[in-house]
Amino acid sequence: MDKLRLIISTILCLLISGGVFLHAESDRVGHVRAELTAESPAIYPGQSFLISLKLKVDDGWHIYWRNPGDAGAPPSIDWKLPPGFSTGEIMWPYPERILLPPLTNFGYEGEVSLLSEITAPLDLKPGDKITLNAIADWLVCKEVCIPERADLNLTLNIADGKTIPNSPHPEDFTNAKALLPIPAGDWNISGEYNDTVIIFTLTAPDWFDGRLSTVDFFPYNRGVVANSLIPTLTREGQSYQLSISRDMRVHYLPDKLNGILTTPSGWRGPDSEKAMEISVEMKPVNFVADTEGVSNLGIALLFAFLGGLILNLMPCVLPVLSLKIFSIINQANQSRRTSVVHGFIFSLGVIVSFWILAGGLLILQAGGQSLGWGFQLQSPAFLVILSSFLFLFALSLLGVFEIGQTIPGRLAQTTREGYPGSFLNGVMATILATPCTAPFMGSALGYSLSQPPVISLLIFTFLGIGMAMPFVILSAFPGLLRFLPKPGQWMETLKHIMGFLLMGTILWLAWVLSLQAGADAVIMLLAALLLLSFGAWLRGRWGNLALGRIKRLTSAAAFAFLITLGLTVGLYGIDRTERRPDTSDSIIGQGIKWESYSPDRLSELRQSGRIIFVDFTAAWCLSCQVNERVAFGSDEVQNKFAELNVAAIKADWTSRDENITRALAAHGRNSVPLYILYYPGVATPVILPEILTPGIVLKELNSIANKPSTM
Repeated sequence: MDKLRLIISTILCLLISGGVFLHAESDRVGHVRAELTAESPAIYPGQSFLISLKLKVDDGWHIYWRNPGDAGAPPSIDWKLPPGFSTGEIMWPYPERILLPPLTNFGYEGEVSLLSEITAPLDLKPGDKITLNAIADWLVCKEVCIPERADLNLTLNIADGKTIPNSPHPEDFTNAKALLPIPAGDWNISGEYNDTVIIFTLTAPDWFDGRLSTVDFFPYNRGVVANSLIPTLTREGQSYQLSISRDMRVHYLPDKLNGILTTPSGWRGPDSEKAMEISVEMKPVNFVADTEGVSNLGIALLFAFLGGLILNLMPCVLPVLSLKIFSIINQANQSRRTSVVHGFIFSLGVIVSFWILAGGLLILQAGGQSLGWGFQLQSPAFLVILSSFLFLFALSLLGVFEIGQTIPGRLAQTTREGYPGSFLNGVMATILATPCTAPFMGSALGYSLSQPPVISLLIFTFLGIGMAMPFVILSAFPGLLRFLPKPGQWMETLKHIMGFLLMGTILWLAWVLSLQAGADAVIMLLAALLLLSFGAWLRGRWGNLALGRIKRLTSAAAFAFLITLGLTVGLYGIDRTERRPDTSDSIIGQGIKWESYSPDRLSELRQSGRIIFVDFTAAWCLSCQVNERVAFGSDEVQNKFAELNVAAIKADWTSRDENITRALAAHGRNSVPLYILYYPGVATPVILPEILTPGIVLKELNSIANKPSTM
């Protein structure tokens, strides 16, 4: 008995002389068991030591990494330490992907140890005890998510430095450290990005004799990558390229991208560390998905000029441009100087209008508004005002009244036939051009998004110059019109036809209004137009200069009153709860079933591996409507969509939609139409031309067999 007492006393003395006593407390909370442990039981004054928060999660449940992915929240530790102690940030082991379609989360299942480094003060006394307290919070999820909390304590004695006892948990800490990311070291990593993907170029050090099979990327920040899409790895000589799909819901990308890269191959060869921490400076690159890409200012200005030139052939502006040609014919007998000035004034009206629209767009975007080309036509109020103005202009062309009757003297004549009329034609042509995007124009406008305001305005200026150029040439060289009939009675008939064409334009605007604000708004617009027509008739009937002054003044007052009343009625009829058209069940040609665009739905479909066709469109975009009837109305195109099981998504921009605006911006565009094809296994999408034919769509879909898979 005495011998046994001696042995026990000796062991106790050794422990006490070593100055160490370790006590760990574990706590079972809900679906997680939490425990605090120390790497070494020896706590020395002024030195650092590692503490582990070990979390053991029930089967089927999971907790989250520092960036939880699409949903969730990371664990946190609130340390309550004795005076003089300090602690660092949590050392996060690399996570795994946790798939809960349509969500993809980053986190841990089973058991994980979150390490923290704690530094002791210098004034500790050997033999004393200290207690570390940690309040740990985490979110544990399965079909449901449950927030849990544990209040944990760890009691340690202070060592005297004479003895160094062995760690009670050597394997736990060795395994935990192996899961921490290592520095990039000799790996050379550069980064580029464009509107859809992030591309890392990984150059291995000379001593690396391994071969990477797959690489995954986990960013520290949320909203950077499309979490559901696995990055794709390709090898180019001694380097690798990792293509990562961006989160299409977020346009902003940090200048420096931080996160970890993981590979089962090991970053120092087989059986080495699987995770590496990176911090990469990101450089923007201009990805050209079609032949209309823009990479510098010179090309942007050229494309803007060509786009403006082709814009004259778009259906949006033909009624007004026909009027301009009509006025040039009417001015054929005037001097060449006068004709040139008219062309210049028309061009000025076009360019000034582009400046006003571009300036308004830039100012609103700078104020945080998500807007794009044609933004004013997303406003029901603007549609009412524009319809009213065009209606009055059409009535004037039909001879109901003369616009010049509202302006006295010689100014009336110049308004009907002179410089103000040319300027007004330029303004109207520009306003009606905004629903259209011509070839080359979309890329130029998209390029302007990333430029300073001065450059953006310069691009819009060249767009206006391109649109006005044909009329400047016709005005400067009226002999080019010699093949047309000479001025005569036929011009009056042509003017009336132009009036009816403008009436057709109003019909289209009323249809767009019905999609935005409902049928009641259209009824009120018709009532407003009725009042305007009555006012125009009164002005035409009693506004003639041959009549007495009293009658003319009375008709002018009645005209002004009825215009004001009509506009008030039309604006009052707008339903403030705007209704966007339901495209989820719309079927073009009974063959293509479209569903509404949403960033989440697009991510879900991309994860499913289907071919995806996204149609960015708007009811006020006549080019879009023509494309839908011509290209998507084709039986061959519909059959090919069905054969390949193409997922058809319609991103309808008729009314303002910030998700669609951001998606357009992500592809370097701020206008419609835009047509995008996503292929399974291909990192970057294909952008189709603005003007579609069945042949263009079929050619692209038939080329799928030749698409190199990079997934």
